[in-house]
Amino acid sequence: MRGYDDRSYGDGFADVYDDWYADITDVGATTATLADLAAGGAVLELGVGTGRLALPLAAAGVEVFGVDSSAAMLDRLRGKPDGHTVHATVADMVDGLPPGPFSLIFVAYNTFFSLLTPTRQRDCLQAVASRLSPGGTFAIEAFVPEVEGGPTSSVTVKSVAADRVVLSVSTADPDRQLAEGQYVDITETGGVRLRPWSIRWATPAQLDEMAAEAGLRLTDRWSGFDRTPFGPDSARHVSVYRHE
Repeated sequence: MRGYDDRSYGDGFADVYDDWYADITDVGATTATLADLAAGGAVLELGVGTGRLALPLAAAGVEVFGVDSSAAMLDRLRGKPDGHTVHATVADMVDGLPPGPFSLIFVAYNTFFSLLTPTRQRDCLQAVASRLSPGGTFAIEAFVPEVEGGPTSSVTVKSVAADRVVLSVSTADPDRQLAEGQYVDITETGGVRLRPWSIRWATPAQLDEMAAEAGLRLTDRWSGFDRTPFGPDSARHVSVYRHE
């Protein structure tokens, strides 16, 4: 997408993220599993955003670090009552990561796919491996892509209210493993606000290959952070890798 960069998503969604995405996954089950994987050590979240997971994880007694390329997202995090409990830094998921070592590094939902080239995704996994303690864990949560079919486009309605309409406009190219779009947020008093997003997806097998190149070995794969078994019909996965 022309003009799109690492900050575009966070800057476009920071003011609505907590309202739109607070319940996208089970926060309680997720933080319980993350705390278990951390085994008492320090944790780094890639794409920490407004602290949807980092804050409850810190409240559970885990030392949490987080990076995000959007200063607007981190301003929202720091402005929350317990925002100071997360060590947050403006940085992308490859360059400028805190040195660690960390017992657990994780990236939630589909955030890893905001790295828009295979090279950047591989570089991220190399950076993760270099910051994990011996035997440390990396966990990634993402959707399982449909690999068949040609390019598609769609326009759908996200929400309608008396004074607001939000439309979703998107395109997808399976051959390039790319999807991008805009939420077109139209309000009676504020006019039109564009909220762009762009992702480069990878299959679980491709993630396994990239992780292995970085010295990370797959130990578990679930359908979610509640540890539901992963199967051929699973739409999502949580993949857990151990630093060798």
